Amino acid sequence: MPDPTCPICGARRDPHFRPFCSKHCADIDLGRWMLGRYAVAAVEEDDPDRADLAPRSDEDAGP
Repeated sequence: MPDPTCPICGARRDPHFRPFCSKHCADIDLGRWMLGRYAVAAVEEDDPDRADLAPRSDEDAGP
């Protein structure tokens, strides 16, 4: 099995900067996360802990 390569530039990985080859490539990856170029897919679910924040039907009815 060949040595793993850096996901940014394809060079051999350095154990000190795993999974990257250098601090430079690690910083490029961090910048991409910070700019929103990467995203983690998620499914929004109802949060039962936040149900208490929703207005109750008796509070919605005016005077």
